[in-house]
Amino acid sequence: MDYDTMPAAEFGVVLKGITLNLLTRDVRGEAAFLAGVFGLAIHRLCNDYAIAVHDKIVMQLHSDRIFAAHPLYGLLPEAGPRGAGLEIRLHGVDPDAACAKVVEFADAVVLAAAQDKAGHGLREAVILAPSGYAFVPSVPLSR
Repeated sequence: MDYDTMPAAEFGVVLKGITLNLLTRDVRGEAAFLAGVFGLAIHRLCNDYAIAVHDKIVMQLHSDRIFAAHPLYGLLPEAGPRGAGLEIRLHGVDPDAACAKVVEFADAVVLAAAQDKAGHGLREAVILAPSGYAFVPSVPLSR
């Protein structure tokens, strides 16, 4: 799929399964974080919108401004983090490498350093993005 040139109406029709829309105060900053820490591919980056892709999973980043007519807009906090209770898992992303890159982003926080979770069969970490969304990069434990 050509995320950079496909018209919006066509793009909406071809999406399948589950996609994520993240509302953010700073689309460019969130996109830089997702690319810089987790290696996500970023498309159509502008001040109000971007597409972030990980292993065929699509996340759309929307600025608050362009989401103002949406029913969720009135529920957004004016300040502070967002996304409490939501965990966005990024399978196949090295949690140790991601944690090491977090220092490049002043408002990002490693909530749980990379560790083996035998019960999940994964090595994972929990990283809070500057926007407040929790991302969990993980790789399978060596067998």
